Order: sequence, then structure tokens, then C-alpha cells
Amino acid sequence: MKLVIALVLLVLGSLLFHWWSPWWMTPIASNWVAIDDTIELTLYITGVVFVAVNLFMAWAIFRYRFDPSRRSHYEPENKKLEIWLTVITSVGVAVMLAPGLIVWADFVNVPEDADEVEVVGAQWQWSYRFPGADGILGQVDSRFISSDNPFGMSPNDEAGNDDVLISSNELHLPIDRPVKLLLRSNDVLHDFAVPQFRVKMDLVPGMVTYVWLTPTRTGKFDILCMELCGIAHYTMRGHVVVDEQEDFDQWMSQQQTWNEIQSIPPGDPIAGKASYATCAACHGQQGEGNLAMNSPNLAILQPWYITRQINHFKDGIRGANQADEFGRQMAPMANMLMDESAIRNVAAYIGTLDPPATVSTLDGDVEKGAYFYNSCGACHGAKAQGNYALQAPRLAGQDDWYLKRQLKNFRLGVRGANEGDTYGHQMVLMARSIQNDQSINDLLAYVNTL
Repeated sequence: MKLVIALVLLVLGSLLFHWWSPWWMTPIASNWVAIDDTIELTLYITGVVFVAVNLFMAWAIFRYRFDPSRRSHYEPENKKLEIWLTVITSVGVAVMLAPGLIVWADFVNVPEDADEVEVVGAQWQWSYRFPGADGILGQVDSRFISSDNPFGMSPNDEAGNDDVLISSNELHLPIDRPVKLLLRSNDVLHDFAVPQFRVKMDLVPGMVTYVWLTPTRTGKFDILCMELCGIAHYTMRGHVVVDEQEDFDQWMSQQQTWNEIQSIPPGDPIAGKASYATCAACHGQQGEGNLAMNSPNLAILQPWYITRQINHFKDGIRGANQADEFGRQMAPMANMLMDESAIRNVAAYIGTLDPPATVSTLDGDVEKGAYFYNSCGACHGAKAQGNYALQAPRLAGQDDWYLKRQLKNFRLGVRGANEGDTYGHQMVLMARSIQNDQSINDLLAYVNTL
């Protein structure tokens, strides 16, 4: 009898949870209402079967419970019952599959007037490419990928010169215009998914897959990677911003083409040396850092990382938080570099400086630290040498007191909380996986050995 009551309560609890639960599918923001209808139809059919099977099982247990005065009737086959079960099951499966096949036929047939946009997935970030004025996306190949050419643009295809490259996790789309998203991976298997659009598709290395949709309402929606793509998989997030046409056109006008990116001159270290004189007052003549001034070692950092951080200070992405005392000191200093050219020049000059010897200021267990560093090494490299492809800076040779302060800032949301700090968001999540101050000391003691 207890089992009968448990089965009935299971059915009642499941129904009540379904009716009263606050969790349901997010409000749709695309043309794929048919996908919602198919999901709901499947849910209702399986729900009816779930209720019927469990209540029948409860009735059977109660009706045929043990009775010493009654003998069981042995009937190994019942063709009539088997035929009914086969027919009912087949009809149910067909009712569930048919709408899905119809929707899938629509899903793989892209409207002829759909715009094309390329989505590129890489551990652990998204980037995007729009065709230029010619309406044609240029050829790409993984063998061309480098720090100067992260999209792998072919130097032999002039059609790619006017392609618009978006090196950001934020994708803008115009409302009420069908778009075909071409999906490409630079490394491992990823999956592009926007819950509000009801679309998701794998990005397979060596292939170009696709989805299409028509955004139907403006707003900002989360992009998720729904494939286990590595240790920092959960940090691989982005946004789709659906704009009115005028706002979309304005955003597009602010983006750079491949031709414009190629025409940017490299940094001039000679010109950068003069600008660095102001930096040297705190960071030292050789960029060696100064603990008394709370100024970290710059000589070990790659020019691309220095460029990004200076821009973050200038844009208020970093150094604007009231709790970031030393970041707030750095922000006005960064503003002394008037333009992108000056920033590139300073970064190029710092890149010519020789890193000083590592000096340890913390006591930690190197062996334990090596264990903690397994997660860090996925981005920063096995020897903490940094990785441009993952936008992870070099850690080897950096002052341990500075790294400790930054880890604490990430954990407390002092750094990495700004909406424009894409990689800072990822570091917040990673830093919070470190348990306490002693764990940080152990981790940095190991980094000091690299």
C-alpha cells in the first residue's frame, strides 16, 4: 500500500510542480515559435503517458496485491493487447516526430534574402565577421591565424578586405531581418546557443555549420556555449544585441574592416621611449616594478596585453571602482596617452625591456600550488608564458604581491565586474575557485618557480 501511495503522490507532485513552477522557457525573441509548439506537444504527450503509466501501475499493485486465497492467472501472450499497445505507441511517436521533422525542414532551408554573419568560437570567447559592401565574406583558413590575423583571413582573397571584424563577445543584429549565422571553430568543439532565439548548433573544427533566424524584438540576450569545450567552458559567454535598423547601422559604422586593421602601423618603440618617461616614475626605468609605489613589473608583459589594459583604464573599464585604490591612480596616467598610436608606441617600447629576476615575497607550498595551477595553465600556459589566442597574459616573472592583489580584486568584484571587461568576467569566476589566502600563496609560490 505504501508503494501505491508513493506512486500517486509522485504523479500529483509532478503535476503541481508543472502548473505552479516559476520556471519555464524564456520569452521567445525570434521567428521560431514552431520550435516552442513542438516542445510543448512533446511535453504534453510524454506527460499524459507518464500519468497514465504510473496511475495504472498504482492500480495494478493495489488490485493484484498479495492474497493467499487467490491464484495468479498465467497468460504468457495476449496478441490483442500487444496490437493495441503497438498501435497506440506508434501513433504517439509519430505525433511527436512529425512536427519536429516539419520544423527541421524549415530550420535547414534558409530564406534567399537572409543576411550572412560568421560566428567564430575559440576557447573561451566569441568573435564575429560581417561581409562588407560587396556582400561577400572573404576566404579564411586556420593556417593563416596569428596574433595579427586572429580570424585567419586569406591574404590572397581581395573579397575579404572589406569584411567587418568584431573582436568582441557582443554581436549586434537588426530586428525583423532574417540572418544566417555561419558557425566556425578555431580549436575544439563548441556549441552556439541563444535560449531566447530557440536556436543552437555545434561548431565543429574543420567544418562550417549554420543556423538561421529572424529576431523579432529588441533587447540583449545571452550567448552560451552548450558544449563542454574545456576547463573554462562555463565562462564562454557573450551577448546578442537586437537593434532597430538605425541603431544597428550606427554600430556597424564604428567597426573596423580587415583592410583598416591591416593598415594600422605597428608601434614605434623609439617614439614610445619618450612617452614611457612618465611611466618610469612608478614602474622603473626598465619596467621592473616598484613595491613601495605599488607598481607592478611591466617588462614581462606582452605589448598586446599592455595595450588592452591601458585602453581599459582610459575607458573606465578598469580603475573606476572606488575600492580599487591603485587602479584609480593609474586611470589618469593612462589618459596622458592621447591616442591609439601613442598607446601602441609605449607598449612596443616596453616590449623591448629585459624582465628582471623573480623575487619571492610570499611563503607558500609549491607542491600544493602546482595542483592549483592546473586550472590557470589551461589559459596562461604550462609555464605561465601567456597565450595570445586565449588573451591570457604572461604570469611568469610577475611580482607575486601584485598577482595576489589582483586575484583578491577579481574575487571581490573590484576588478572584472565592468560589463565591458570580457576577460575580467572570466577571471572573476576562475579566481573564486581558489579557496583562501593560503591557497593563493601556494599558487603564487609555484608561479614563482616558472
